[in-house]
Amino acid sequence: MAAIKPQNSAETISIMEKEKGLARQLSTRQITMIAIGGAIGTGLFLGSSLAVRVAGPAVILTYLLGAFIALLLMGALAEMAVAHPTAGSFGVYAEVYVSKWAGFVVRYTYWAVQSIAIGGEAVAAAVYCQFWFPHVPPWLWVIGFSLGLIYVNARSVGNFGEFEYWFAMIKVVAIILFIVFGIAAIMGLGSAPAIGLKNFTEHGGFFPTGVKGAWAALVFVIFSYIGAEVVAVTAGEAKEPQKAVPRAMRSMIGRLIIFYVGAIVILIGVVPWNQIQTSTEITASPFVTVFAMMGIKGATHIMNFVVLTAALSSMNCNLYLGTRMMFSLSRGGYAPAMFGEVSKRGVPLKALLVSAFGLMIATMMAYLFNNSAYVYMFAVALFGGLLGWLLIFLTHLFFRRKWITSGARLPVTMIRYPYTSAIGLVLILAILITTWWVEGMAITLIAGLPWLAFISLMYLLWARRQPAAASVKTEQTESA
Repeated sequence: MAAIKPQNSAETISIMEKEKGLARQLSTRQITMIAIGGAIGTGLFLGSSLAVRVAGPAVILTYLLGAFIALLLMGALAEMAVAHPTAGSFGVYAEVYVSKWAGFVVRYTYWAVQSIAIGGEAVAAAVYCQFWFPHVPPWLWVIGFSLGLIYVNARSVGNFGEFEYWFAMIKVVAIILFIVFGIAAIMGLGSAPAIGLKNFTEHGGFFPTGVKGAWAALVFVIFSYIGAEVVAVTAGEAKEPQKAVPRAMRSMIGRLIIFYVGAIVILIGVVPWNQIQTSTEITASPFVTVFAMMGIKGATHIMNFVVLTAALSSMNCNLYLGTRMMFSLSRGGYAPAMFGEVSKRGVPLKALLVSAFGLMIATMMAYLFNNSAYVYMFAVALFGGLLGWLLIFLTHLFFRRKWITSGARLPVTMIRYPYTSAIGLVLILAILITTWWVEGMAITLIAGLPWLAFISLMYLLWARRQPAAASVKTEQTESA
């Protein structure tokens, strides 16, 4: 399906043409579940305890604010993705409407973060497997899962979509059961007496750490929502992007709000916030506590299986994202041309393999550092995610202004432009700055800012070579 383009946008047409060749096989139901799978990871099942310990019961409001920011982002992305359904997604939009530097930086940063995240999730999955098989070296699990998911992604995008659909479904069912059983525990519908609503106000009140604590928790909460932007990337391989993408985004955001906010409300209601541990051990998961309170046998094993599939689902989704970003970089002339080649099934296999380099790093770190590797692998992932969201909001401001000037019609529009995009931009920037003062999160800026300087330098070196390359090409053409 041809993209709807602003009038006289030759540059846009050129970039869109460059990214042709991928198979359009993803259905609306697959895109929706891929987005949910990308957003719901181990952060909800285990990492949510970090946000709770910072904010207390007020973390419920923090999750609502995170949902509001995600809703603004999806509105901005929906406009651009329907207008330009391409694999490079927000990286291409940034190049066209902001600058080549922005397109270069956001795609390489996002590709690097996804590649690292792949390895981190592989290490997490290996740790979860050790719960059942303590004597099997974790690096063997990393290798096994890596080869399996590379195979899934190499087959076809439709195969990937169906695989991710059922992976995400397991997480969705687990969260629904968690909410249902939690409500039963609070109301006393089981064999145990009713818990009631006391946990929402006891132990220091609803704001035990003040408004400041509720805001600081947003650093952890927003990371839970990062990954939802995968919908825009799938637009390049959707069967009917103009229908599928907006529908998937609306459905996905609604479900995420219910799942996240609902799960956190139950979590706070069932377990006193000051008793929630921050350990990443499966037995310390608050989700296990709820299932155990309802007398469900094998609750620990059930949640171990759920978080294992959550890690594999995120790993699968990250591999897809990284592959498409490298494909886009190659087609845009920012990476070797071989990474832009596609197989007969429409899969960029070489981009897939280079994007899996994080798995090799994960294997080495799993061998050298064992369980602590997960922490190392995810130390700076937040910076890349926030930078991507920051540039999405910025790009949308430029995007809409150009469309208004062109007089072209937008099939999907975001309400209250430009205020909604400006608010999202300011909030993301504020969260990024806040990481400096949140315990353990200063590494986000300590490592992220030097990376931004490095990748900007790489862009300058690439840009300096372009006039010379163009001049040589022109001379060869004239002599011929």
